[in-house]
Amino acid sequence: MQMTPDPLPSWHFGQVVIGPPGSGKTTYCQAMQEFLEKLGRKVVVVNLDPANEGLPCACAVDVAELVTLDDVMEGLKLGPNGGLLYCMEYLETNLDWLEEKLRPHCNCYFLFDCPGQVELYTHQSSVKNIFAKLVKWNFRLTAVHLVDSHYCTDPAKFISVLCTSLSTMLHVELPHINVLSKVDLIEQYGKLAFNLDFYTEVLDLSYLLEHLAADPFFKKFLRLNEKLAEVIQDYSLVSFLPLNVQDKNSMMQVMKAVDKANGYCFGDLEERNLQALMSTVVGPDFHFDITLGVQEKYAPGSKTFEEEVMDL
Repeated sequence: MQMTPDPLPSWHFGQVVIGPPGSGKTTYCQAMQEFLEKLGRKVVVVNLDPANEGLPCACAVDVAELVTLDDVMEGLKLGPNGGLLYCMEYLETNLDWLEEKLRPHCNCYFLFDCPGQVELYTHQSSVKNIFAKLVKWNFRLTAVHLVDSHYCTDPAKFISVLCTSLSTMLHVELPHINVLSKVDLIEQYGKLAFNLDFYTEVLDLSYLLEHLAADPFFKKFLRLNEKLAEVIQDYSLVSFLPLNVQDKNSMMQVMKAVDKANGYCFGDLEERNLQALMSTVVGPDFHFDITLGVQEKYAPGSKTFEEEVMDL
């Protein structure tokens, strides 16, 4: 009699890393893998993006072995958006392949590097169904939604990002962490109108609406923007963690938020490793001062903050 394979052991922890193209998902997976391995966790990266080429780190499981975007576009004469939707639907119908690939790594911590097409997390159901299947396989997952911090420099784009983040949280149905990535580069795109906490905590959006009203283009859409802001604030779900992947303290804060969301509890050994790691965060690879400098510059009481509030 043919023996069926043993089911996956109970409780596998991990993160599904999602976000728009260019938000730094693959870079985050690489940095988080290195960070967690220094704490003693056995980490594997799973690439679920069929359009992801030239990966900077080795992947234990790569969806390109099953389907690639280039093959779908060429074979079915689809564009990049339609091709990516087809790829995820194809993966959904071949989840037995994914389960078989994940089985040898059942004792690891998982980082799922996901596609960047926004529609996959706000409208289309394939990715949501894949996540739901992983949960049925006893995966305890947190969705880490990365958003490029440069959107903070444009009030209209920031409101758009808030709407996308809220829609994603409601659609994906997983414990959810929103992250402002590349916070160390934020000033390259322009000065912030308010302190960084205003954006991470999503404080009173009426101040942003006042900025939009001063723009002739957005002034005619003021009523629409007001209603969007009301929806965001009525749900009161969206907030962000700032992240600089070169800053170990910043990575630690994100890690703790993820562990709290998915229920991961580390033991004494990992706690000691964490203390040892944080005690050595000096030298050229420690960039906490950069992140702190951005936060202090836009802290309440700074000249920029006071001037903007007085102008409003």
